[in-house]
Amino acid sequence: MSVPELFYRVIETFKKNIDKRNKTNYLPKGVISNYPKSLLHVPGEFEFVNTSTYSIFGNILRYDDSINWHRDLINETDFPLVFSFSIDTRSGRNGNVKVVWEVNRLQFLTDICLKYSQTKDSGYLNQFISIINSWKQANPYLIGVNWYSNIEVNIRIINWFVCWELLEVNVLLETNAEFKKFVEESWLPLIELHGFHAFRYESKYSSSNNHLIAEASGLFIAGSYWSFENSPRWIKKGKKILEREIIKQHSKNGINKEEASEYIQFITDFFLIAFLVGERTGNEFSLNYKETLKKIFSYILHLMDISGHVPYYGDDDDGKVLSFFGNETQNNFQSLLTSASILFDKSHFKTKGKVFDLKNRVLFGQQGETKFNNLPVKNVEFESKLYEEGGHFLIKKRDDQKEIYLHVDVAPLGYLSIAAHGHADALSFFLHVDGRPYIVDPGTFTYHTQPMWRAYFKGTLAHNTLRVDGMDQATIGGPSLWLDNYEVSKLEVIDDEIMIKIKGSHNGYNKLGVKHLRSYTFDKMNDIIKIDDEILVNDNRPHVYELPLHLHPEIDCKQLSQNEFSISHTGKRKVTIVLDDQLNSTLVSGSKDPLLGWYSPSFLQKQPTSVIYCKMETTGSFSLKTEIRIR
Repeated sequence: MSVPELFYRVIETFKKNIDKRNKTNYLPKGVISNYPKSLLHVPGEFEFVNTSTYSIFGNILRYDDSINWHRDLINETDFPLVFSFSIDTRSGRNGNVKVVWEVNRLQFLTDICLKYSQTKDSGYLNQFISIINSWKQANPYLIGVNWYSNIEVNIRIINWFVCWELLEVNVLLETNAEFKKFVEESWLPLIELHGFHAFRYESKYSSSNNHLIAEASGLFIAGSYWSFENSPRWIKKGKKILEREIIKQHSKNGINKEEASEYIQFITDFFLIAFLVGERTGNEFSLNYKETLKKIFSYILHLMDISGHVPYYGDDDDGKVLSFFGNETQNNFQSLLTSASILFDKSHFKTKGKVFDLKNRVLFGQQGETKFNNLPVKNVEFESKLYEEGGHFLIKKRDDQKEIYLHVDVAPLGYLSIAAHGHADALSFFLHVDGRPYIVDPGTFTYHTQPMWRAYFKGTLAHNTLRVDGMDQATIGGPSLWLDNYEVSKLEVIDDEIMIKIKGSHNGYNKLGVKHLRSYTFDKMNDIIKIDDEILVNDNRPHVYELPLHLHPEIDCKQLSQNEFSISHTGKRKVTIVLDDQLNSTLVSGSKDPLLGWYSPSFLQKQPTSVIYCKMETTGSFSLKTEIRIR
């Protein structure tokens, strides 16, 4: 930690101690100078299931019942009602804080508002009022875990902005005296208090990753929409941060530097919604901002396989900014490409956006849907994209509905010194065939609880690369903290008519006296991938080397001989993997000692999967050859 950051942390601690004593002094009146201008759209008729349930990491929350806002509903434990910043959120002693925060994002409120917009049933309006009042009563300022994280505060702000629009609050204020009383005495003061908190607790230094983007987006949207006394300050600060961070946190070609693919859709929504608010309030973002947003969409477009799957890399906690009816926008990447096609009037985004979903109906309305439908559908061939600067190499060969997609990772560990959401996956790869994942990154599973599982899923053994002496490529310093981050080097990039070759190295094992170099060569004519590992050793000690290949749970795997395997998916092509004769290979699935052979399809969910596991012990430098044939 740098000296300036240490100084900042001391100041923050001092500020929190002041707030602990004076927290009851922060009681905003919630007065706005005028009603907000309508910025979003109430969708026309659509079908919905009339239920009062919402999925929280695969577990059901009933929001027509009384909600304990401090309860981890999975582990059935409660977080204490004490000063927010003194609560232990990391050890698991109080439960899993992510579960509590997911409930308290209040994203199910948009479902209630959508149902009201369709039916005008006052029961939905009363339910909305009851939930807001319940939340406010149970969460006095800076008491309890729901004021601990500023990103959660700002997700609530953005969802309340959407709720206000869907309820058409401006109309209700003129026609419903009871609702007007609720808005003026309860909801608006709560919104202003959230804006106050978002402004006061900015993430800085090693914490200024996606959290800072969320804070700036929430501030800008709140200030632009509601005319509170401090709204001009919120707008100015939020916009300044967003303009800076969209450039700072992305490579020149639009790749997010956190090195977590699922976070891309999460972060992009913050930038997108703020952009639309700025455009519709006459406070437009710069051309540079818009061009960077377009590059982000372009990376998403090429990151997808032919079926719309985005391969995992880095952390994934299922986080979304907006979540209408739970799974309605489950593939938020496709939803974002639909937004991009409207925003930039480009058919190639529509090719993979495909449908005009409910989220886009809210953001763009009937005019946006008409524009989307009028865009011509083109049969676009998505060729390989070799992002040398970002270190992601998307190697593709497509023939009608058949596609070979090899993703090679020669990227940094993550963003900033802590690389919070990166995994130790240097020189790893994944392989999708005909729109199905075959060789995969196993996912994330957990953050702050179950530390052994957290260490496994983010560690090197859970990735398709070489592990040395049982060590990760970098040292885990905590659930969201890496120490002695490795550096990667891109040594060779060739793309011609017959092949694509990518060669890279990393220095994560320098501490062991070992250097790992790896090259990938894709034979375009014969659909063969060759992986060449060079291990350079500068001592005479024996070292243990492990080489895993993680398969998707839907993949069938047969071991044909000691080092030859056949993998396939129903109705898709077979893939043959031939490993180096020096290796001892076996199939492992669902092992708990040691942890190996697991796949996490969603946060807090895991299942056994097959891993082709190779191990050897030797001295000195050597090389390994792996061949993957797609037939």
